[in-house]
Amino acid sequence: MKIKTKLRLGFGFLFVVVLLFGSISLYYMNQISVSAKVILKDNYETLSYTREMRSILDQNDLPLTLELQKKFTKQLSLESKNVTEKGEGEAVRTLTKSFIELNNPTQQKPALAKIRSQLMIIDKLNMDGIVRKNEVAQKSVEKASLYLITAASFCFLVLFSFIVNFPGFVANPLREFSEAIQEIGRKNYKQRLEFDGTDEFAELARSFNQMVEQLNKWENSNLAKIQSEKLRIEAIIEQMQDAIIGLNEKQEILFMNKVAAQILNLDENKVNGSNVKDLMKKNDLLARIMNNEKNDQPIKIYADQKESYFQLQKREIIVPIFEDQELPVLQTGKTAGTVYILNNITQFKELDEAKTNFIATVSHELKTPISSIKMSLKLMDDERIGLMNTEQKQLVEHIKDDCSRLLKITSELLDLAQVETGNLQLNFVKAAPLEIVNYALNAVRFQAEQKNIQLELISKENLPLVNADVEKTAWVLINFLSNALRYSSEKSKVQIEIQEKKQGIEFSVRDFGKGIDEQYQKRLFDRYFQVPTDGNNKSGSGLGLAISKDFIEAENGKIWVESEIGEGSRFCFFLPVAE
Repeated sequence: MKIKTKLRLGFGFLFVVVLLFGSISLYYMNQISVSAKVILKDNYETLSYTREMRSILDQNDLPLTLELQKKFTKQLSLESKNVTEKGEGEAVRTLTKSFIELNNPTQQKPALAKIRSQLMIIDKLNMDGIVRKNEVAQKSVEKASLYLITAASFCFLVLFSFIVNFPGFVANPLREFSEAIQEIGRKNYKQRLEFDGTDEFAELARSFNQMVEQLNKWENSNLAKIQSEKLRIEAIIEQMQDAIIGLNEKQEILFMNKVAAQILNLDENKVNGSNVKDLMKKNDLLARIMNNEKNDQPIKIYADQKESYFQLQKREIIVPIFEDQELPVLQTGKTAGTVYILNNITQFKELDEAKTNFIATVSHELKTPISSIKMSLKLMDDERIGLMNTEQKQLVEHIKDDCSRLLKITSELLDLAQVETGNLQLNFVKAAPLEIVNYALNAVRFQAEQKNIQLELISKENLPLVNADVEKTAWVLINFLSNALRYSSEKSKVQIEIQEKKQGIEFSVRDFGKGIDEQYQKRLFDRYFQVPTDGNNKSGSGLGLAISKDFIEAENGKIWVESEIGEGSRFCFFLPVAE
């Protein structure tokens, strides 16, 4: 039976109950009304007739006039038509006979007495009738009340039962559906609904069960697919040559491949699910890896029977969160864990060390013959040995310039080799900033005079001392000044400024040349990088600024550049004051 039919029958039944109760109430109310009407109409009218007849007799002398006789006769006639009580008809006939005798002068007094006596009998009979009918009416009211109470109680019980049970007819299946849907939301695809009958709830339950069955099949097939993908990914991770460690958002180890387990001397099968903080307390190497925030310096680890170098990579696993709309829109993501990858760069480190040693060796070997060539050129330029013609002098000058450039390059390569091998030796002293600047200015003053460029020093007196290597710091300033002089036009100006900043001193060299394009500024301090030019000013090895950066950072300072096209460049570095 359909739910619509059940609802119609239920509400139809309620309608019948209400109609039945209303009909019973109307019937008994009508009975009470009829009883009350009989009392008022019959007995009350009889008492009214007798009262009128008594009034005619009491208020007038005998014999009665013709008009009074007519009034009396009229009331008597009405009474004779309104006989309702037992014995009342006999009294009316006696009253009629006595009224006729009243016209006989000899019978007036006995007839009057009989009339009064019969009127009293009629009054008494009607009064008793009123009392009796009142009792009957009262009993009818009580009976009707009893029936009404019974009917009302029956209707109340029926309605109460309907109110209690009928909502459950709709609510209980809906509650079961809600609980079943919640179970489906928890991925409990074994949930089933059982409804007997052929109504909509039973049809919906069958459809629900079919849906759950399909979801269960999909879940099983999808789970198998996910499991297969998981095994495949685990196999790939296991076969990788890099050490890989995966953590979840609770900092528990999700996976660790064989390479990582060997490096850390851990059992990969036992550590899965362990808290990494607990393992860090027992494994110093794991603590080093987890605490390596910068990830920029290689980690030295004894592996493969030798000292090996590993570059740490840290990757956050971000799970996307989509807004619940018709078209999913990526709103944000939440962290689901972290993956640590240790790339074995030992081979590259060894090659880099070999390159550095080769450069250092070659540079050292080249420096001695270049110096010897410069000495020979100086002797050739001595007029005591002999005079040279103009062409020879020009050739010698060109050779001098090339030798100076080669000597500078070899010096830079030697400095670079020292930095890369970690053999950079710094002689820290407490030095005055002006002393360092003057050292650099004296070194480039002749070069500035040749191009007629003004060197302007901007500085205050009594600046705090800095803790630095004077020669290395001055070398950085000389490199800045040489570049500024090279890229400045003749009769221009180069500013050297010393400023006291927060707990340090800022050195800067400013030129008013063409400036440097923003796309090249981030690479200026990279090794071997040179800003592309038209070819007129290109010189050097591209190592000067890179070595300057290494020198300044080794002194716990910072180095940077500020430049705009058409406004020149400003090279700066900052050193902390001496404590």
